[in-house]
Amino acid sequence: MHGLGRALVLIGLVIVLAGVCVLIADRLHLPLGRLPGDIRWRGKNSAFYLPFVTCLLLSALLTLLFYLFGRFRR
Repeated sequence: MHGLGRALVLIGLVIVLAGVCVLIADRLHLPLGRLPGDIRWRGKNSAFYLPFVTCLLLSALLTLLFYLFGRFRR
């Protein structure tokens, strides 16, 4: 059970860090979630949203960050 507690704390910290990053991006007026290629569809009683390009951009940035972090850690 000791490992489960650590995992839950780590997951919580990651969620808090993601929330802080979203708040900072919003204050800097970065168009995350509103990039060209993000799919939005609004019907009469429903809405569908798929931030496709935003996900690709964040994935590329995180991949580069983890690559550089792993490279300098050796």
